[in-house]
Amino acid sequence: MSSSSTPTTRRGVLIGAAVLTSLPILAVSEAAHAAGSTPKANVKFQNNPKGAQQCSKCNYFIPGASPTAPGQCKVVAGPIIPNGWCILFAAKHT
Repeated sequence: MSSSSTPTTRRGVLIGAAVLTSLPILAVSEAAHAAGSTPKANVKFQNNPKGAQQCSKCNYFIPGASPTAPGQCKVVAGPIIPNGWCILFAAKHT
């Protein structure tokens, strides 16, 4: 045996266990957001813009067939109207 090996500490084991147990939770959370499956109620979705912030100006918005038609969101589930708003609003960079 080598005397240069570092002994495993209780703190190291606990930190490792915490990291390993959180990985599946993070993976599920990321997959849910990527699929647009977050319920509207969870993001306080409303059918009216909040000032200049509205879905059509959001980075997550996927436009519908016309400028006024409902589209989709990369994060929020269901049809999304262009003039809607939620707490996840992220302005498009132009």
